[in-house]
Amino acid sequence: MLETASLFTDGAVLCRGREIRIFGTAGNGQVVEARLKDGSGNVLAEGRAEAKDGRFTVCLPPQTARTGCSLSIFSGEERISAADIAIGDVYLAGGQSNMEMEVRNARGGTEAVPDDPLLRFFNVPRKAVVNDEQQEEIRKTRWNAVTRETAGFNSAVASVFGREMRRRHPEIPVGIIGCYWGGTSVTCWMEEETLRSLAEGVRYLDTYAEACGGKSMDTYLTEEKVFQQGMEDWCRKADEYRAAHPGAEDPEIEKLLGPFPWNPPAGPGSPYRPGGLAESMLKEIAPVTLTAVLYYQGEEDTARTEQYDVLMTALIGYWRKLFRNRELPFLFVQLPMWIPYGGEDSFTWARTRLAQAAVRDQVRNTGMVCLLDEGEYGNIHPLDKVPVGIRLAEMAGRMLYGEGEESPRAAEKWVTGSVMTVRMTRPVRTAGGEAPKLLEIAGEDGKFVPAEGGITDGMLRIRAEEVPLPVSARYAWTDWSEDANLRGENGLPLEPFWL
Repeated sequence: MLETASLFTDGAVLCRGREIRIFGTAGNGQVVEARLKDGSGNVLAEGRAEAKDGRFTVCLPPQTARTGCSLSIFSGEERISAADIAIGDVYLAGGQSNMEMEVRNARGGTEAVPDDPLLRFFNVPRKAVVNDEQQEEIRKTRWNAVTRETAGFNSAVASVFGREMRRRHPEIPVGIIGCYWGGTSVTCWMEEETLRSLAEGVRYLDTYAEACGGKSMDTYLTEEKVFQQGMEDWCRKADEYRAAHPGAEDPEIEKLLGPFPWNPPAGPGSPYRPGGLAESMLKEIAPVTLTAVLYYQGEEDTARTEQYDVLMTALIGYWRKLFRNRELPFLFVQLPMWIPYGGEDSFTWARTRLAQAAVRDQVRNTGMVCLLDEGEYGNIHPLDKVPVGIRLAEMAGRMLYGEGEESPRAAEKWVTGSVMTVRMTRPVRTAGGEAPKLLEIAGEDGKFVPAEGGITDGMLRIRAEEVPLPVSARYAWTDWSEDANLRGENGLPLEPFWL
């Protein structure tokens, strides 16, 4: 029986300027044809393919941006039609909770995202395993244009990004495919075969298998039900307390109710198992044609690996293979400042930020936005997602259109006497002319000490009396601080560095 993926139903956005792949299911050997027409009924493109292993993929030639198109898929007497098809830019928004945070829960709410019939979302159902229920949810999922009624349930980061891209290029429709799940590791979004090709991937798999201890699905589901009930009860009581005590902060609530019960059980049906969501969510939308990927993740892995750059590099390679584009632009978010209430600095977030920057530096066609100035003390989910979306749009502008701003970063260093000079990719400054903060310097012994800094000719000069012969310098090596005060002339924060 002929059936297209839900991505190709009414209101779909197809990717402009690249081969368009239309896919779905059909009987083995069944010849499937696809035809794309403009609003006047003129044929823009058509193609055919033979189904293999129950699936088909018809490839259509690249098209320019337009609206009001229609799509027909047919085989023999079977015919499927989709109307109100737009051709524009299609982005995959992936990651964990800070990408998942919905517009209705972010600062500014739906007021931050105006109605726009040419900004459309397709949100992949959050299902942890492949089964009949998951397949039915995928079949029912549809594209939705952004309206007051629908906007609140979309990713806030992706919504602001889409708003900005539509504002800058109003002639180009934008489609965003949301594929994310809070609390997930980078390893959740790669198939097991990819993970087993990496020593660090094998470690994640083995650690998780040990935590499962051979647990059956029935046992896992029982534990999961208890966990969900406990979490829902805690959240309900917390909401009731906040309603009765406006302005109450998390430490006050946790003193009353105890810590937030984030202890999801390990098991064969968990969304947090390595390799799981690659199968139950990501592969459901492959190999759709994409303009670029937007990715915000890393929080879950800060304390679990010192090789996040290795894992993320593998993730990018896997996604590019899955979506059949070796040069697929990959735009991601560097973690902001964060520390739990009353917590001590572990430097794991600082380490992960540098690992993320290393990925940007080493992997072609990637871009990273810096959020060093956008963290919230004690809140791992900063409410203001507008700067994140805007900075991603700036990065997309640079990578896709040759326009847009980015944060300055350290480019090179040299030593003259006891002074280390650092040249940035663009000049930096501090607010009000105050001295730079969060600078450290080390000699041959590798021991860092706080350092003084000055800016002359757009370059940063660093020294400390205790280090007469400097070898290394770093900036913002901390999980949390409000003292990161170096910025580019465009107002964007200097990326943390270790040279």
